Amino acid sequence: MSVKWTKNAAGRMVPSELNGEKQVPFKGVGKYKPEARKYAPQISSNADYPADGNKLVKDLKTALKKAGLKDGMTISTHHHLRNGDFLANYIFDVAKESGVKDLRWFPSASFPVHEHLIQYLEDGTIHHIEGSMNGPLGKFVSEGKMKGTGMLRSHGGRFQAIQDGEVKIDIAVISAPTADSFGNANGLDGPSACGLLGFALADSQYADRVIVVTDNLVEFPCIPWQIQGNYVDYTVKIDKLGDPDKIISGTTQITKSPDRLLLAELTAKFCDYAGIIKDGFSFQSGAGGTSLAVGEYFRQIMKEKGIKARFARGGSNKYLVSMLEEGLVDYILDGQTFDLDGVRSMAENPGHVWTSPFTSYNYHGKGNFAGMVDVVVLGATEVDLNFNANVVTHSDGYLLHGIGGWQNCLFSKTVILPIPLFRDRIPVIKENVTTLCGPGELIDVIVTERGIAVNPLRKDLIEKVKGSGLPIKSIEELYEEAIIICGKPQEPVLREKVIAGIKWVDGTLIDVVREVGSE
Repeated sequence: MSVKWTKNAAGRMVPSELNGEKQVPFKGVGKYKPEARKYAPQISSNADYPADGNKLVKDLKTALKKAGLKDGMTISTHHHLRNGDFLANYIFDVAKESGVKDLRWFPSASFPVHEHLIQYLEDGTIHHIEGSMNGPLGKFVSEGKMKGTGMLRSHGGRFQAIQDGEVKIDIAVISAPTADSFGNANGLDGPSACGLLGFALADSQYADRVIVVTDNLVEFPCIPWQIQGNYVDYTVKIDKLGDPDKIISGTTQITKSPDRLLLAELTAKFCDYAGIIKDGFSFQSGAGGTSLAVGEYFRQIMKEKGIKARFARGGSNKYLVSMLEEGLVDYILDGQTFDLDGVRSMAENPGHVWTSPFTSYNYHGKGNFAGMVDVVVLGATEVDLNFNANVVTHSDGYLLHGIGGWQNCLFSKTVILPIPLFRDRIPVIKENVTTLCGPGELIDVIVTERGIAVNPLRKDLIEKVKGSGLPIKSIEELYEEAIIICGKPQEPVLREKVIAGIKWVDGTLIDVVREVGSE
C-alpha cells in the first residue's frame, strides 16, 4: 500500500502504515471506539497433549521446533527478569542456529542485557522489535540500523494489541521461576524469583503456541499458579533463567539528592494542600529515587493525620511493603515486584495482590484500575507548554526508554510529574516535546525545584492551593526561567526515516520517532 501522511488529533504527522500494516491516527482521548471482537487463538484439543499432563521436552530448541518456529513469526517474551534475563537471548541464539529469519520480537520490555541481540538485528534473524528498546538497543535503533520499524506501546497498550488481534503472537516463551511439567507457573519461588508474571498473562492466553521455561521444576501442582498450565504447550527445564542479582534490584533507595528531595517534598505538600491525602485515598508512584521519596513524605503526612490509604497501585518495593505491614495501606495492587521484600510480601500477605494489565490498564476492557487511583506520581524526559509529555526519547532524539504503564496512569484522577527544571543544563520544559507520548489534557501538575505549574484545565486544584504558600507558577514562567538559566537548547538533528511508532492506549498512532542524524 502507498504510505500517506496524516495530521492526527494531536497535530503530529503520522504515516498510514508501518511494517506494511495499516495504522489508525490518534483521534483524541476517548474518541476511537473499536467495533471488532476480541481475537482468539486456534482451538486446541486434549487429544493432542499427553494424557498424564507431562509436557516436558528436553530443551528449548526442541520446544521451539515443536512450536513450528519459522521465518517471519512473532515471538513474545516478558520482562519480569529485567536486566538479569538470559532467556530472550537464548531464544534468538536457537533461532540463529536454526537459520530462521525476519522474526518480530514482541517483548513487554527490553534491558541492556539484550545488547546480545544486536547481532541478530544486523544479520536479519530479527526483523524488528515491538516493545521498549532501552540502552544499547535503543541507540542501535535510533541510528537507523534496524531493518524494520519499531513500535512502542504502554503495558496496557500491549495487552490491548494482543486481545484486539493487532499483534498475533505465534510463539510465547514465558520465563517461569517455578513451574511444574504441566505448565503451571509462578514467580514467587526458586533461584530466579521475580514475584509476579502478570505481564505474560495475555501472551499465555492468546498465543498460538506457549512455552514455559523454568530453572525450578516442581511436582504438580505448582501452587499458587500465576500462569495456568491449560494454556501451555511445552515446558522446558534449563540450568539458569537469569542472574538473580539483576532480576531483583537490591539497591532501590530513596534519593539523597537535595534537589530531588525538594521535588518529592513539594509534591507531597501539594497533595496535602489539595486535599488528596485523606482517609481511604489511593496512590501510585514508581520505584525511582524521587518517587520513593514522595511515598515516604506521604507516610509522614498519613501518620501525622492518623489516616490510611485504601490501596496503593504499581510496582512493589520495601518501602511500600512496610506501609502495608504498618497498616497504613489496606492493599497493594501489584503490577511488578522490584525487590526481595516485594517478593516475600506477595508470597506471604493476602493484602498484597498480584494483578495484570488486563485489570490494571487495558483500555479496551470494561474499565480498569487506573481511573480509580486518586493520585499518580510519574516522571518524564520532557514536558512542553501545553503540558504534553515525552518519556521515550531524550532532548537529543535518542530512543532510550520504554513507555511502561505511564500512558495508562494518565487516566488517574490527578497526575503529577515531579521533574527537574533542567538536566545537564538542558531545559526539561520545552516549547514542543521531541516525541509526544501523553496529551497535556491528561497531565495535571508539573512540580519542579523552582516552582509548581498547574494545568489551567484543573481550576479545582488551582483553587484548592490558593494561599498555601507553595511556589505556584505558570508553565510559561517555568519555561522562561529555564531558558534564562540554560539558554535555548539546539533542536536534535533528525532524519526523515521513521524508526519507531508510538501507540496511544487505544491502538492509534500518536507520534513517530525519527532516525537521529548528525550535523
